[in-house]
Amino acid sequence: MQHPTRRRTLGGILAIAATAALALTGCAPGQSSPGSTAAAGSSSGALKPVKIQLQWYKQAQFAGYIEAVKQGYFKDEGLDVTLVDGGADIVPQTQLSTNKVDYAVAWVPKALASIEQGAQITDVAQIFQKSGTLQISMKSKDVGSVAAFKGKNVGSWGYGNEFELYAGMTKAGLDPAKDVKVVQQAFDMKGFLAGDIDTAQAMTYNEYAQVLESENPKTGKLFQPSDLNVVNWSDDGVGMYQDALWANSGKLASDTAYQAQTTKVVKAVLKGWMYARDNAEKTATDVVASGSQLGASHQLWQTNEVNKLVWPSPDGIGMIDKTLWDRTVSIAKTTKNGSGATVITKDPPATAYTNEYVEKALAELKSDGDDVTGSSFEPISVTLKKGGA
Repeated sequence: MQHPTRRRTLGGILAIAATAALALTGCAPGQSSPGSTAAAGSSSGALKPVKIQLQWYKQAQFAGYIEAVKQGYFKDEGLDVTLVDGGADIVPQTQLSTNKVDYAVAWVPKALASIEQGAQITDVAQIFQKSGTLQISMKSKDVGSVAAFKGKNVGSWGYGNEFELYAGMTKAGLDPAKDVKVVQQAFDMKGFLAGDIDTAQAMTYNEYAQVLESENPKTGKLFQPSDLNVVNWSDDGVGMYQDALWANSGKLASDTAYQAQTTKVVKAVLKGWMYARDNAEKTATDVVASGSQLGASHQLWQTNEVNKLVWPSPDGIGMIDKTLWDRTVSIAKTTKNGSGATVITKDPPATAYTNEYVEKALAELKSDGDDVTGSSFEPISVTLKKGGA
């Protein structure tokens, strides 16, 4: 799939986005080339082969999964796990529902749209507890609030990454179809840095850092946070649940071996995220070694920022908060894009999520003495280098 850098309106593009299987992750825009296609654990015949589909190419957004392989947590559960790279033409939830993989990582609103279209998938561990999506602008553009988007060129990746943006504009009293010019944002920050986009989408852990890794031509130094205005959709009240681990609903309903395996997979994944929390520097190094095409300082930044989206987890990492789930569903049902379509038209079925497997995994981890809440978590300080090197 091509991701054009030229500016154009998104009426047609976002209409496709709302009804397609929502291929891109919001997580990953900005990575220019793929890493290796998979990272496998031991090939021992005693281990059960399992495939987990990532949303994008390997980066610290998936640090917990990478460390679960690296540290042998999957092996400890009797599993030989392969992490399957995502990409622009891969829809994780479709890969899962068509049995090409055993589990998948996907944003909740995108998965909800796929469920409404017939995908039989279940959220079995909600890893990210809040949204990492921002809308950023240069201070010189004077776009310091959502209301100030009026009349501006508003960048959007589309393909399912735009729902918080549209919810935020609607909340601010703007008609996205009339009051702003929504333009196709490429999966990098070149258009933003060139000044073609007044306010651009960015993930806290990726594109925001890409700007801060870039040289400000006016100063000859890297851009600083003080050079930017930032709208954080979580702070704005329209943040939606993002990265979660999904399982096959049909197998959960009828296959006792798959049920037991799911508890094991969830346990290992949660343990991987605990390792990433407590070993950020080592994790960033491991992510780079796993095949990431983004540099060491960028991956350390990303590890740190992703940890902020996961920790603390007061109810235990992976637990799905019904209030936050219901808010995501409500936004998905009511927010319209430029063509008037919503993410979903009705409430998802009861099988869309369950805490059953994460509760079992947490019980085992607690009995082992593991810190499953991260109540004392403190982020580290990261210095970005030019180009994320």
